[in-house]
Amino acid sequence: MKVLVLNCGSSSIRYKLFDMPEGQASTGGLLERIGESSSVLRHTSAGREVRREGRVPDHKEGLSWVVRALMDPEHGAIREPSEIDAVGHRVVHGGVRFTGSVLVTPEVLEAIREFSTLAPLHNPPNLIGIEAAGDLLPHAPQVAVFDTAFHGTMPRYAYLYAIPYEYYEKYHIRRYGFHGTSHRYVTLRAAQILGRPLEELRLITCHLGNGCSMAAVKGGRSVDTSMGFTPLEGLVMGTRSGDVDPAIIPFLGRREGLSADEVEKVLNRRSGLLGLSGISNDMREVERAAEGGDERAKLALEVFAYRVKKYIGAYIAVLGGLDALVFTAGIGENSYRMRERICEGLEVFGIALDHRRNRRTVGRREEDISREGSPVRVLVVPTDEELLIAEDTFDIVTKEGGWKG
Repeated sequence: MKVLVLNCGSSSIRYKLFDMPEGQASTGGLLERIGESSSVLRHTSAGREVRREGRVPDHKEGLSWVVRALMDPEHGAIREPSEIDAVGHRVVHGGVRFTGSVLVTPEVLEAIREFSTLAPLHNPPNLIGIEAAGDLLPHAPQVAVFDTAFHGTMPRYAYLYAIPYEYYEKYHIRRYGFHGTSHRYVTLRAAQILGRPLEELRLITCHLGNGCSMAAVKGGRSVDTSMGFTPLEGLVMGTRSGDVDPAIIPFLGRREGLSADEVEKVLNRRSGLLGLSGISNDMREVERAAEGGDERAKLALEVFAYRVKKYIGAYIAVLGGLDALVFTAGIGENSYRMRERICEGLEVFGIALDHRRNRRTVGRREEDISREGSPVRVLVVPTDEELLIAEDTFDIVTKEGGWKG
């Protein structure tokens, strides 16, 4: 089965074509600047990138570009669109309804549309991508894989906020959590690397990129996570503040003459590493500036590491112990310095790095970087959300869609 995995943003389409059930990705790419005067498609096949530019007015035309790239005689992987057997979509918000991946039906589409009020920047383009794929590939069943689904196993005391209960009942205000597909993928890989049953493991998974979140995972089930009602809560991120006193919002509104929406933009787009350092939201640039002696860059790194460390301590308490700490995503996979900062002083919990192995682990490489004999394993596991989406799509289509091959 050939499964096309799509991740549609407001002005972009990221895609990858998989041969299933082998899980081999034959080709993929990224189309950016949809709706702008000049759009760019970067298509990768056999390690070679092919670039195409032009105007792409909307996602339907964008998906046409993607399909044509997949059919390219030299750089593609199919001859006809009919060779695409199924389409899997990353959908950010599944609300309270979806705790797993589902076959797309009219009812599911309506639910995704309804949950757009909870994720106004993400669900609408996800929905557009599903509709565009339905128009261009009407023969192919589609599956929605929700970012929030993995965290649907949290107990009520972990996901409820201590605000009037009526707001939960009326508006579904609660902790949802995000990056669920990534947390689920590295959870499954960690169990395989450790050679232990998933059901007996207590894990803390750290998805550290431009967006950052952590999850406490017990027996393969998420029992707590750092992001909340929106992806703004929790850790320090590239441009997001993470946890702040809610009273800061009206305070800044009064002092700076900002509306609530404007303060929200400050917390989402001008804060985090960028706001603290005044340099960049890119960890690599902040680390370079810190090495050059920039004091605010050094402070940004300290705040970032401290917040992760604090959540590790909290989640060890939640889990009642820890078997493995897992790092993933851009910073988690590539910044050995940040991993050292985070793990420093955690020996009391059985977390100790082998610094030689830690420093040689950069890029898409799985590695156990814990010190020999330490009771808690520290793992670097490159995430592969697209593969997990492809696997879910294959499983659901073969089971519910009746695909025979």
